[in-house]
Amino acid sequence: MKLILLRHAKSSWTDPLQSDHERPLNARGVTSAAAIGDWLRAKGHLPTQILCSSAARTRETCDLIRFESVPTEFSDALYLASEGVLSRIIEQAHDAECLMVIGHNPGLGALALQLAGPTFQDDALYAFPTGACLVMEDGAVTGFTVPRRLLGTSKL
Repeated sequence: MKLILLRHAKSSWTDPLQSDHERPLNARGVTSAAAIGDWLRAKGHLPTQILCSSAARTRETCDLIRFESVPTEFSDALYLASEGVLSRIIEQAHDAECLMVIGHNPGLGALALQLAGPTFQDDALYAFPTGACLVMEDGAVTGFTVPRRLLGTSKL
């Protein structure tokens, strides 16, 4: 199975009274999510199933990457899930040819580090910033990027 781990794009903090679960993306996040979707299509990393946290920022990220025809499940279990919980959820989706999981740090970043292993060296992997996307196939990293690289705004 090919596995795509995607951290939600940059969220908005403009409303301090808004619950964490309901925070939307900010303008940079909207642009970043679209760029990640374009990158995935250009590289041929096309999910056949998407599991997405129920949080507003992950749902919005999912919408903006534009894989509308892919079966998608929104789950409360993915909201702030630990590395262990994420691993179990992924194991249960073993029938998917290419599974995409859209979630949150620290669990998603920890899982990405574990799966990539010590031989894959990229400073951005350790931070797993908003919009980070790791693609794994047959136990090897076949793709990794962050929005700042795609949009030309940073060395990361």
